[in-house]
Amino acid sequence: MKIRNELTRTLIDIITLIVVSILFIVPFIFIFLTASKPQAEAAQFEFSLPTEFMLFQNLWEVIEFRDYRMLLALWNSTILTVGSVILIVILAAGVAFVIQRRNDRLASFMSTLMLTGLIIPPAVVPTIFVLQEIGLYKTIIGLIFVEVSIQLPFAVLILRAFMASIPREIDEAAIIDGASSLQLFRLVILPLLQPAIITIVVVSAVVIYNDFTLPLYFLPGNENVTAQLTLFSFISQFSSRWDLLFADVIIITVPPLVMYIFFQKQIVAGLTSGAVKG
Repeated sequence: MKIRNELTRTLIDIITLIVVSILFIVPFIFIFLTASKPQAEAAQFEFSLPTEFMLFQNLWEVIEFRDYRMLLALWNSTILTVGSVILIVILAAGVAFVIQRRNDRLASFMSTLMLTGLIIPPAVVPTIFVLQEIGLYKTIIGLIFVEVSIQLPFAVLILRAFMASIPREIDEAAIIDGASSLQLFRLVILPLLQPAIITIVVVSAVVIYNDFTLPLYFLPGNENVTAQLTLFSFISQFSSRWDLLFADVIIITVPPLVMYIFFQKQIVAGLTSGAVKG
């Protein structure tokens, strides 16, 4: 019976590995191979080795395209991602602390409001009108505010769930020692939230960096281009450079992939700690 169970588990693991390889690894291989082919060969969309390896030439051509437009796009995406993540962490930690530690109607209302933010989709046209009225339309600062408002509910719920695992006796001990509410939050609670904060930083950074629709709506213009919008540069109605398009995909995929590889353990720890202890 035990041998049969072990064989069944092994078979399930093998099938799972095969499915994961087909769904995730095979597309990356296809992207790599297509980005390594000459223009005419890449347009055939065949899963085959390139007759002439041109990956580095294609990558360099993407970088220097339109006076190094890719470097400007990466810089804009970096500013957008870093600025949004900093605001998300600061605001989400403060809101989660208040909601978790208070048991009144205001905390209940804010908790419901955060949950509503996860359900209701963002309204693009009214948001554009608001940004135009305050003079932030077509600016990275305006898009940062939009990204923060969209990602904030998720961050608050994660931090609140993790904060529930912190005993209230720690708060009481700090208050007895003379700590104010701000000192309690900054010196006691915030350091304990490090696993959840790392989770929020990585997840939010990847989502914001990979966002395509919001920069398309709120950042029109060549000077405001982000990394994802550079994909438009190699597709047109009459001619498309598929070799450069897939090379572009490789360039813009590297930063979030590296971030996930280095912080995957912290991501899992932050999510599971909040889920189990919360």
